[in-house]
Amino acid sequence: MDTIFALASAQGKAGVAVIRLSGPLAHPAAAALSGAALPSRGMRVRSLYGKDGSRLDDGVVLTFQAPASFTGEDVAELQIHGSTAAVNAVMRCLADMDGLRLADPGEFTRRALENGKMDLTQVEGLADLIDAETEAQRKQAQIILAGELGNLAERWRRDLIRAASLLEAVIDFADEEVPTDVTPEVRQLITDVIADLHREAEGVRIAERIRTGFEVAIVGLPNAGKSTLLNALAGREAAITSEYAGTTRDVIEVRMDLEGLPVTLLDTAGLRETDDHVESLGIERAKKRAEAADLRVFLTDDPKELGVQLLEGDIQVLPKSDLRNSSDEGISGKTGQGVDRLISNISRVLGNRTTTHGIATRERHRIALITARDALSAAIAVLESGPDLYDIAAEELRTAIRALEALVGRIGVEDLLDEIFSSFCLGK
Repeated sequence: MDTIFALASAQGKAGVAVIRLSGPLAHPAAAALSGAALPSRGMRVRSLYGKDGSRLDDGVVLTFQAPASFTGEDVAELQIHGSTAAVNAVMRCLADMDGLRLADPGEFTRRALENGKMDLTQVEGLADLIDAETEAQRKQAQIILAGELGNLAERWRRDLIRAASLLEAVIDFADEEVPTDVTPEVRQLITDVIADLHREAEGVRIAERIRTGFEVAIVGLPNAGKSTLLNALAGREAAITSEYAGTTRDVIEVRMDLEGLPVTLLDTAGLRETDDHVESLGIERAKKRAEAADLRVFLTDDPKELGVQLLEGDIQVLPKSDLRNSSDEGISGKTGQGVDRLISNISRVLGNRTTTHGIATRERHRIALITARDALSAAIAVLESGPDLYDIAAEELRTAIRALEALVGRIGVEDLLDEIFSSFCLGK
């Protein structure tokens, strides 16, 4: 197998840069740079030299022996000064060594998967952790990275293998007297797993929103103060404001962190009847985005006049409270009145929804869970028909087991791997 290397820290000037190597030549390559032998596992402060004996930099060399490393292979890490020149000099020397090549995106993590150091859900958790922008995203990614979804899948798999083995025993000894009726135990094992699978599948939508972000649409009539409110929430001039109706023609998006939750605020075109073709396109797009959003903030005295349905959890506030005689419940992006209260209300509504999320976070997970659940429901139905159909029930159990194995990447996911690892940086 090739020995790969890459910069594992961020590009650009920094105090320290980390260059990672993995493969059979990782330790010899690091030793060649440092001019002396290295321990199979340990840390040494060394000067690094080029082929011509010129000094490249001083740094710390860490070595890890297979299989006790991130990738499961021999690994070396060079922690050097984080100047662009120093990093480039060391990387050039590594590239000139026989048997070494620059890693592909995500190749270190892919090797960890192939060597059994991680399952596929943990790989996805690592990708989510790298992309995490909010505290809720960090916590969720850490749960997946710690292997909790994989542990659940393994527990379900063990229970289903136990159930299948009981059925297979009855099938194998069909001509003999079986001393115990296995149906109650098999039924209980399957029923318990179905309940778990259903709960996790139902929680995927909210978990996925934590991972990708909630959408909150601000809707109202033209000149209701939507863009001014968006700017107040964002703390910057994200949207153009004016006294002219129809200024906002397209949906403007602002990404925010609201009490640890990732939220994208949508400033939409004012909803009204218009003969302006371009504005009408913006209004139609605004309605579609508002209807698809997780939460809508209605800036209006009467939501019915907007043509967008007010759903449970949506928030209605009276616009432009600065122009009203008395409006404790109103809001004004211009003066800031009610803005903090609106942020708290949005955070509360979305926070309440996150209490129903499960561990599974992706549509791929949901499909695998539902496939397993449906196969188990079919197995229960067949089980009630008696031992003559146990072979069909056992096959349904095997279908469910295969779905769980696909969930953690044991089988049937080769076509997904290139897509998954393409989102990783070179050093991961």
